[in-house]
Amino acid sequence: MKNAPFKIFILDDDVWYSELLEYHLSLNPDYELKKFHSAKDCLASMYERPNVVTLDYSLPDKNGDEVLKKIKEQNPDTQVVVISGQEDVATAVNLLKKGAYDYIVKDEETPERLWNTITKIRENVSLREEINQLKEEIGQKYDFSNVIIGKSEPIKRVFAMMEKASKTNITVSINGETGTGKELVAKAIHYNGPKKKTPYVAVNVAAIPKELIESELFGHEKGAFTGALARRLGKFEEANKGTIFLDEIGELDISLQSKLLRVLQEKEITRVGGNTVIPVDVRIIVATHKNLAEEVKKGTFREDLYYRLLGLPINLPPLRERGGDILVLAKHFIDAFAKENGMGRKTLSAEAQQKLLSYPFPGNVRELKALVELAAVLCDEAVIQEEDINFSANHIVRDFLDQERTLKEYTTDIIQRFLNKYDNNVLLVADKLNIGKSTIYRMIQNKELSVE
Repeated sequence: MKNAPFKIFILDDDVWYSELLEYHLSLNPDYELKKFHSAKDCLASMYERPNVVTLDYSLPDKNGDEVLKKIKEQNPDTQVVVISGQEDVATAVNLLKKGAYDYIVKDEETPERLWNTITKIRENVSLREEINQLKEEIGQKYDFSNVIIGKSEPIKRVFAMMEKASKTNITVSINGETGTGKELVAKAIHYNGPKKKTPYVAVNVAAIPKELIESELFGHEKGAFTGALARRLGKFEEANKGTIFLDEIGELDISLQSKLLRVLQEKEITRVGGNTVIPVDVRIIVATHKNLAEEVKKGTFREDLYYRLLGLPINLPPLRERGGDILVLAKHFIDAFAKENGMGRKTLSAEAQQKLLSYPFPGNVRELKALVELAAVLCDEAVIQEEDINFSANHIVRDFLDQERTLKEYTTDIIQRFLNKYDNNVLLVADKLNIGKSTIYRMIQNKELSVE
């Protein structure tokens, strides 16, 4: 795409002047130039999809307004630079409103101004092409087969549901244990769906303190609260026209659930401290490790919000239920790690494979990845043996307790390990360790813990 010629049509009934512009622009050998002396001939050639049309405003067969309109109707991406012998501000403003890129008055500086204008247009076209290329690459990266690796029946059912989800903008709810790849599935659905070239914004609900979540989601106005020094757009505004992924939605405080429900129903938000109603058009994908139906029964999750978010449910199976996928994933992770680190090819012995298949993997795919990468490092030969795979953490615990440290230091280390293990999910860690979430937030604020 970058090597394609940059096409410029010069439309001017003055033969001498069109040749002057052609000569000046031909100094750039990358430009492909074509002259036209009537609007009829130029419009008949618009199928060639020029990047730029320089338009003489005063043509004998059609006026400039009409030609501009027809060019934009046929090729909205074609930029039109109007060149006129009249310095009429009202006309210039009107043409710019109708889609002209620039309005240049004919004088001795016109060729130079036109050169600069077209240079800017080409830079913008190149940037747009690079962005589109990156989006295509992202789409390929999140191709279903690249995101979820496996051939088991449970994972085939997931593929089928992802395929259905990607064909429409239906709300999707993803349920699965920590480490099963919920966010990867959300990204794959977005980048393979109708909104793939629009924003994708992810929010980890559990990682945001209760008092900040409303501002994070819906934004705030300057002065809305202490520390609000400037207006800030919320995640819903950032995701407008695209997708918002609300991870660990089950952790959303009950007091904020009604506000989220209203946003989903009305498709509009109001920033904290503001009165302006802002329309938003976003696709919703949510994920949780909790059983939301059970949370509804407990009274911790609104029933109306539950049904609003249920949409198309996708249940990610834990790794222990995926059978031979364990070995398929292990090989994938080992190959990728070896290539990234310049190692030779590594394979798993039959005993090592059996050892992996017999383990329940409470940490799911994330645990498997860490485990086989470590095994690849520990292995001295080309074949990873059974002894290179170590599930036991007893020696780690022993070494940990043998260190002479204060109780506070031990406590900080334990909380940090759990934060790392559970992706900085503060509420989940607080629940696992049976401590107050405010304690963890305070330690993060005091920089005793890291959530980077």
